[in-house]
Amino acid sequence: MSMELSVYKIDGQESGKKVILDDSVFGIQPNDHAIYLDVKQYLANQRQGTHKTKERWEVAYSTKKIVRQKGSGGARHGSIKSPIYVGGGRTFGPQPRDYGFKLNKKLKQLARRSALSYKAKETAITILEPFTPEAPKTKEFTAMLKNLKIDGKKVLMVLPFDNHIIYLSSRNLPRVKVITLSELNTYDILNAHNLILMDGVQELLGQQLGRA
Repeated sequence: MSMELSVYKIDGQESGKKVILDDSVFGIQPNDHAIYLDVKQYLANQRQGTHKTKERWEVAYSTKKIVRQKGSGGARHGSIKSPIYVGGGRTFGPQPRDYGFKLNKKLKQLARRSALSYKAKETAITILEPFTPEAPKTKEFTAMLKNLKIDGKKVLMVLPFDNHIIYLSSRNLPRVKVITLSELNTYDILNAHNLILMDGVQELLGQQLGRA
């Protein structure tokens, strides 16, 4: 059965408009493995991969042989650059690398549909009537969250296109993230307690992720 949601105004009152969420996007049986792979890729792509240790050939020490090859009664040593000495080169240490990996496009879409379906089942999706603030004001944005009864929670707001004023209004709120539809990803959806979709975004998601 399709889910019907009311569209709310920024004062927390219903606008009188109802929207129906696309079952092929918000009502599927979630695929946890697809979610796992997509989140794993997202987190891997956040890694800089700039870690580096010096190997034996890179350490700036003398190459003079420490003790003679035989007759010392101990092990043979070539130089102080050996990994067994303090300050020597490291054996098989980390080197710069790219942690990213590729995923099938359809799998990533399945993961996003699965995450959205979880939020729909948790009734954690709010459809908000489009609005345009006159100026960036965090106080007004906070009041809107309070009116919608989701203040103090992790909130992800998804806009159909970039709105710099809304972004600036929310920038100082540590538990709020505002993104555009093109930036939407599985990790951010699941990381938020509540999802605010600007009215119209749900239709665009149906066009992008829905199945005929």
